[in-house]
Amino acid sequence: MKKIKKAIYSGTFDPITNGHLDIIIRASNMFDEITIAVAKNRAKKPMFGLDKRIEMVEASISDYSNINVVGFDSLLVDLSDKLDADIIIRGLRAVSDFEYELQMGYANSSLKKEIETVYLMPSLQYAFVSSSIVRSILEFDGKIEHLVPPKVLEIIKEKR
Repeated sequence: MKKIKKAIYSGTFDPITNGHLDIIIRASNMFDEITIAVAKNRAKKPMFGLDKRIEMVEASISDYSNINVVGFDSLLVDLSDKLDADIIIRGLRAVSDFEYELQMGYANSSLKKEIETVYLMPSLQYAFVSSSIVRSILEFDGKIEHLVPPKVLEIIKEKR
């Protein structure tokens, strides 16, 4: 019997961007099941609450049957045990991301040797897009239509 390949893509997703969605969709073609794990992450002081961020992610992936969403407030390796998923997906936009992501990948594998981290680069048109850029633009009521999925834009407009 073939083992189902399950992967986790974790992040704060404050808010989810077209860059995140690009990686999610591409990963969904590589793995049987993807869980988007939305971190509570109090240290980052998110602009949107956990429930709202989960709602945005769910709205963004509603057309994909092999992708689900969970919120979490634990070590990622502990979540991977609960989900029986030993593959972590991480996005790399720039060299500056690489150093941090490499350290996190090694830290996760030091906690659970079965963990494999797969690094994906976003498509070129999304290489500059980050949640922090979106939040910065939102602070000044700037245009973000090209940075977030349409359903996320609707949710953000409702909140404002």
